[in-house]
Amino acid sequence: MAQWLTIIGIGEDGYGGLGQNAREALGRAETVFGGKRHLELLPSDIMAERIAWPMPFSDAYPMLRALRGQHVVVLASGDPMHFGMGATLTRFIEHDEMRILSAPSSFSLAAAAMGWPIQDLQLLSVHGRPVESLFKAFVPGARLLVLSNDGDTPAQVARMLSQSGFPSAHLTVLEHMGGGAEQRIEGVSGTWNHPRCADLNVLAVDCGVPTSSARAYSVLAGLPDEAFENDGQLTKRDIRAVTLAHLGPLPGELLWDVGAGCGSISIEWMRAHAACRALAIEANENRQGLILRNSRALGVPDLQIVCGGAPAALAGLAVPDAIFIGGGVTDEGVMQTCWQSLKPGGRLVANAVTIQSEVALVGWREVFGGDLTKLTVSHAQPLGSFDAWRAALPVTIYSVRKPD
Repeated sequence: MAQWLTIIGIGEDGYGGLGQNAREALGRAETVFGGKRHLELLPSDIMAERIAWPMPFSDAYPMLRALRGQHVVVLASGDPMHFGMGATLTRFIEHDEMRILSAPSSFSLAAAAMGWPIQDLQLLSVHGRPVESLFKAFVPGARLLVLSNDGDTPAQVARMLSQSGFPSAHLTVLEHMGGGAEQRIEGVSGTWNHPRCADLNVLAVDCGVPTSSARAYSVLAGLPDEAFENDGQLTKRDIRAVTLAHLGPLPGELLWDVGAGCGSISIEWMRAHAACRALAIEANENRQGLILRNSRALGVPDLQIVCGGAPAALAGLAVPDAIFIGGGVTDEGVMQTCWQSLKPGGRLVANAVTIQSEVALVGWREVFGGDLTKLTVSHAQPLGSFDAWRAALPVTIYSVRKPD
């Protein structure tokens, strides 16, 4: 089908800042979709019907598809393909039916205003997303550009930085960039006392040097055990790092964390890449609360918690690319259901501490193949006036790839 939908990026300079191609598309349009603010930027001689985005926003998709074949324009802020409307619509409309006319993104304008090379920055958005996702980005010396959700976001981020041990982080709020109301507000997280900012803003953060007690962690597997609130049901750091190496998270993949405990495996899986997804399956209500708090504190608030025990709780879940079983390998039906649910080519990793669970993994390997690894970790601990090695319980790790 010919291109019938044109997505136009528009800035604070409004219609006057649009190029000739965008103006011609608007002149031909029969229908124009956009936010109320965007639609008000158009001159009166644009004769197309103007439709503000509905609530809930998902109602817009069938409305757009119903107009297929007409000349339709969608107005979006800045670059529609960077955290924007274009990126969303490509999931519902074929690319060859669309024409995308981009404007400078808010991030590009902010980087220019700050004099920061954009390739050295983390570009983040909390617009319609949990602000706790920023916790993962707070590391010494990091520079962040954050598309705010609203005018309260800068104060929220300042509090989060202070709580994380970054009270001297420098914040710059860039409001209405490129328009007549453009304004800049600056301050330090520990003493931030500015009133509510304009809803349309990008927040520039220079994390700087934290305090010695800052919660700043690598995205590599093996966070300190104390990073997780737990009740003792925790895959310990050294075992966790090796377990995640066997799981091998890749961008966009989905993990089932079966018997998730405090969520350490699924949280570290999601921290490996922003596109990694996970389902934490846990029957214990108290541990479900631990998973929720840990996921927020460690920057992956989108971790989904499935309340219930395996195998019953696994029915109907999205098909996983990888499965970790931290407990329950001897429970009837758990291993079988996980194996049947796993994608062809997917990875299954299971840990065992007891003799009975190890025997179950040995038996599974005899049938399906795979690798067995036994880890024994010792830590130096005081013994009188000296130190001695104290060995933790050995852990057997079974890993196997399902045939394609």
